[in-house]
Amino acid sequence: MEDTPARIPVLALWSAPRCRSTAFLRMMTERGDHAVVHEPFSRVVDFGEVAVGDRLAHSEQDVLAALRAMAAQGPVFFKDTTDFHYPALLSDEEFLATAAHTFIVRDPAEAIASHHALNPQLTRDEIGFARLHEIFAAVRAATGRTPIVIESGDLLRRPAETVRAYCAAVGIPFIADALSWEPGMRPEWRSTSRWHRSTSRTAGFTAGGSNRDAGSRVEAVAADPVLRAYRDYHQPFYEKLRAFAVRPLSGPA
Repeated sequence: MEDTPARIPVLALWSAPRCRSTAFLRMMTERGDHAVVHEPFSRVVDFGEVAVGDRLAHSEQDVLAALRAMAAQGPVFFKDTTDFHYPALLSDEEFLATAAHTFIVRDPAEAIASHHALNPQLTRDEIGFARLHEIFAAVRAATGRTPIVIESGDLLRRPAETVRAYCAAVGIPFIADALSWEPGMRPEWRSTSRWHRSTSRTAGFTAGGSNRDAGSRVEAVAADPVLRAYRDYHQPFYEKLRAFAVRPLSGPA
């Protein structure tokens, strides 16, 4: 019987674009107990290189090697988005099995509305829920366990309880002080600053804009035949992931 691969101290958060994963990364940075890496896989695909710790990666394989090297020095957290496809990740069963892969989801109509506002040439696949589910399924197959999922709406409505549930599920302490931070554009966001401007203005998990504005944008998705078709394509993948979302927990820190 084969030995189970040893766990490595890498905690990943996978997200479709515009699902509030950058705010979650900001909270993880505030904790101070993990080395934090911002979107290494999407950046290496988009720009051809990315700094991961003290290494400059030029491929998915380089990113995987750099994350393993960082983990040898201490706990690592990275978040990434599925506007791109990551074949090297999906074929690396050891990394899928030994890192802790977690997922965040948001109602696809909301995510599409936010994404389309920044990228009017948005295409179906870069919305990312199908690719997100693909990684989820690959992790589940590699580990024999259902990965942790959180619903981003819970972060807005019950941030402490949702983060507490996440921390309990992944085995890290809940740090209440990390739920608030100083607003500002972080250095690692500057090359893609327009995507992170809303998070840079926050001091915690808060929704941007008014509920009326958000509702209008969702209605615009439903009214647009192309965007509505995109939503309908991704909705089943979202529903499959959301079915496993952890429930917010009340209790002592």
